[in-house]
Amino acid sequence: MTHPTRRGLLAATLGTGLALAVATRSAHANPPPTTLIVGSANFPESVLLAQIYADALKAKGVAVSTRLNIASRETYLGALADGSIDLIPEYTGNLARYYDKAADIADPAAALAALKKALPAGFTVLAPSAAQDSDSICVAAATAKKYALVSIADLAGHAKDMVIGGPPEFKQRVDGLPGLQRVYGLVFKSFLPFDSANSLTVTALKNGQVQAANLYTTDPQVAANGFVALQDPKHLFGAQNVIPLIRRDHLTDAIASILDAVSAKLDTATLAALVKNVVIDKQDVAAVARAFLASKGLS
Repeated sequence: MTHPTRRGLLAATLGTGLALAVATRSAHANPPPTTLIVGSANFPESVLLAQIYADALKAKGVAVSTRLNIASRETYLGALADGSIDLIPEYTGNLARYYDKAADIADPAAALAALKKALPAGFTVLAPSAAQDSDSICVAAATAKKYALVSIADLAGHAKDMVIGGPPEFKQRVDGLPGLQRVYGLVFKSFLPFDSANSLTVTALKNGQVQAANLYTTDPQVAANGFVALQDPKHLFGAQNVIPLIRRDHLTDAIASILDAVSAKLDTATLAALVKNVVIDKQDVAAVARAFLASKGLS
């Protein structure tokens, strides 16, 4: 029987120790995810959707924390990339156009296909919901009547005398002022930036500080104030289905199943009603999220 030499034993021992040390360091450098961080943009609907996602995951035993009201897409996608957040509610068309300014988002299928093609390798999306919330151009009822405005195209000849308001990012986004000029040939007198939550924009439209405004189609303040949301016959704003955006390294089959179940219960009318509960009725976001999940058997 051949016995190993003392030098051989020492080498074997050192080799094993080195392998263990490397494995330990690797494990600490890239620990498996233990808590999923759900983020949101800085407007009520995004905060509400993030709370719904977070609570649905918690109800199924997933460890979750939230980071809400981060900022606009230009900021929170950076947070997703660096791991500050792992999941955020998004919109198919807008997100596709963020990565590909020429993306076809004319209908839901085209927008989803364009989005999946344009996403960075480290991100993925799950099943889209039927719920849509798009940008829109709104005017006061008196303005619509004065100029016989029905669609955005009807602003031709009038935009040059109008001030338009909206969130700061609307000035530069491909579907913002540049899109209105590119698609409809509209150049406004000036642009006033307001909050992404829309409340200051709504006030400015009510008091005549602006004559047109970028508001969301599910924003209950549009109907509450009798504003007219102009039709978009050239589909500048496109299809905007609510969809969960998540880091690939944090996605599991269980998480996908939970989020897909939430999306299956969301349609535009339901989403608009939930946003009204928060914005108009001033109900607590967490309470609205819990009530929705309970009503759909998801809690």
